[in-house]
Amino acid sequence: MSHAPVLLAEAMDSLALRDGGVFVDATFGGGGYSREMLARADCRVIAFDRDPDAIARGAELTQSAKGKFTLHQGRFGDLSLDEPVDGVVFDLGVSSFQLDEAERGFSFQADADLDMRMEKEGPSAADAVNGLSEVALADLIYRYGEDDESRRIARAIVQARAAAPITRTLAFAKLVEDSVGGRRGARTHPATKTFQALRLLVNDELGELARGLSAAERALKPGGRLVVVSFHSLEDRMVKLFLTARADAQGRGSRYAPDLPPERAPSFALERKRATAPSDEETARNPRARSASLRWAVRTEAPAWDELEPPSLAPKAEAEWAKLS
Repeated sequence: MSHAPVLLAEAMDSLALRDGGVFVDATFGGGGYSREMLARADCRVIAFDRDPDAIARGAELTQSAKGKFTLHQGRFGDLSLDEPVDGVVFDLGVSSFQLDEAERGFSFQADADLDMRMEKEGPSAADAVNGLSEVALADLIYRYGEDDESRRIARAIVQARAAAPITRTLAFAKLVEDSVGGRRGARTHPATKTFQALRLLVNDELGELARGLSAAERALKPGGRLVVVSFHSLEDRMVKLFLTARADAQGRGSRYAPDLPPERAPSFALERKRATAPSDEETARNPRARSASLRWAVRTEAPAWDELEPPSLAPKAEAEWAKLS
């Protein structure tokens, strides 16, 4: 089993690594970003991951880095540091390890319990599938999965679970596929968006991202870099709006009131407004990179803004899930 970091060179260039710097790998995963940072500069790296398996994988690097690498178990939304840092990088989503380990239940490439819990504790995806109402399931799949077939899928789930609980990945993927009339020549499996929606809900990934972006804003020193690699439009949209709002904060005057003061001092500067996509060569080598998008910005001297409010995209599903949790 191997893990190929996506947009690795582009992320490292965006971080502007330097000797003597302190950098944060907010999503350690397979450790690709952390190892590359240590290889490129004589720096210190502080890494975080909520998955206990990732923490175990990082033990060897902790020992070999000789004090220049530390790894903490925890959510990046709770990121707390004792010192300002020169860069923070987020590699969002699931790692190749999580996808390839069938027993984690993130994928339907093999049969396993319908789990998807990054921390291996708390309610699972099976609890959501069997516990949410039809309205909440449809809301979730439409909003978090961006799937127009959400109502048909939700209806099929409720009908199927009335006969027996839904607990296995392959059976669930087949149920979703059948509910929309099969694959019908689609490039991706019909269950892909539903699996995404469940994973985002179970792990509160959008809420964690909102909190993590604000935590990075507070942690970065002036001139520090924030780099985010995302893998679907919901994540990328949140990152784009966060950076745009904080970089384009000056109050705009007009010919009637040209000297309006700024509403809020910009906490970031955008040197590149467009996202960076992987090259054709990288996507050919690593198909999982095809949906990746990288955005970065430079921290200014302005104070950090108020905490970013997590989006409430599927309020019915979120409210019912909170009760199950």
